[in-house]
Amino acid sequence: MKTRAVRLYGKKDLRVEEFTLPPIKEDEILAKVVTDSLCMSTYKAASQGSDHKRVPDDVAENPIIVGHEFSGDLVQVGAKWAHKFKAGDKFSIQPAIYYEGGPVGVLSAPGYSYPYVGGNATYVIIPNEVMEQDCLLTYHGEGYYPASLAEPLSCVIGAMHANYHTTPGSYVHEMEIVDGGKMAILAGVGPMGLAAINYVLHREDRKPSLLVITDVDQARLDRAASIYTVEFAASRGIELHYLNTGIMDDPVKKLREISGGTGYNDVFVFAPVRAVVEQGDAILAFDGCLNFFAGPNDPEFSAKLNFYNVHYAYTHIVGTSGGNNDDMKEALEIMSEGLDPAGLVTHIGGLDCVPEATNNLPDLPGGKKLIYTHINMSLTAIEDFAKLGEKNPLFKELAAICDRQNGLWSVEAEEYLLANADQLQ
Repeated sequence: MKTRAVRLYGKKDLRVEEFTLPPIKEDEILAKVVTDSLCMSTYKAASQGSDHKRVPDDVAENPIIVGHEFSGDLVQVGAKWAHKFKAGDKFSIQPAIYYEGGPVGVLSAPGYSYPYVGGNATYVIIPNEVMEQDCLLTYHGEGYYPASLAEPLSCVIGAMHANYHTTPGSYVHEMEIVDGGKMAILAGVGPMGLAAINYVLHREDRKPSLLVITDVDQARLDRAASIYTVEFAASRGIELHYLNTGIMDDPVKKLREISGGTGYNDVFVFAPVRAVVEQGDAILAFDGCLNFFAGPNDPEFSAKLNFYNVHYAYTHIVGTSGGNNDDMKEALEIMSEGLDPAGLVTHIGGLDCVPEATNNLPDLPGGKKLIYTHINMSLTAIEDFAKLGEKNPLFKELAAICDRQNGLWSVEAEEYLLANADQLQ
């Protein structure tokens, strides 16, 4: 089986190549990738090359396939796994497999460490350890992009579950956000912040009574507010606020004012910016938990924390960067039941645009860049479909479909693109 894939050879050295996959072993599975969403973690791996902890030292001689937020169909199932999977199953993968015998030990992950499995490919071979760790997951919902976006959604699910609180006089840590509490998501309208908002607003088992979202980009705040509205939040029993802290003289004062002066039980920081971290620390309530979600590139990154409050107000900090199997399963389940992650997606493209887009990801505007690996399409903003539709009927129809969904991608748009991709030639 031949595949086309984006392979990493070294720092910023990404290449689209065609090569032949070996026959699968009895404990492996051949799969067709349909879509992958680009992630800042892949940008970091591409930027660091073999210096990255998940990338093998010999990547220059044995390149790996990049991309870890992917979905598609199983094509051929080895005998060992025929009792659990079958050809035609729609799948997603939890890349954090925590397998000690992988190419880089316990940190090995599809999309970082393997020569034959990663999201930016047409066909891949899923190795035995993925199934052994129960990290190959079937998806029963509509479309492919929701399963592809299950991985980033699982990361914010994991963050919510990782927060903890205490009771004075007890050493027991109660895991989870405070049900009916006050929550702030700072720098919260990037792709991962949007995923967090979506999850909080749709969660059934527990949710805050107050949710405040901050950022310094008014256009992104406006887009978030148009997708995840104050009115919808109110229907879910949540008082929702969007704030541009970039135009405020004293953001902490305003945030504490909105909280009624108490501060926030759960604060999530979605940007590795010192001022934002310190802002988050300053708005914590008694026994408040700050979750530093954003992963910094700088190994010397630091910020001031109020240790008086750590001691006397029981404030605490956690850091999360990914989800586990249960988080991934929860993500797939809630999307099967109707949660649509389309609000994260702002651009659509084909496999050939991946190297340039990945290497320049921090400088690209908008949210998630969704790649359909079997089509030939430049990276294109959804908001540009209408203009392109003046000359190309495919984009004209895609624009019409997206307009019916408040400017968002959808299963209908995906199905139309896959069925008519020949019009892009």
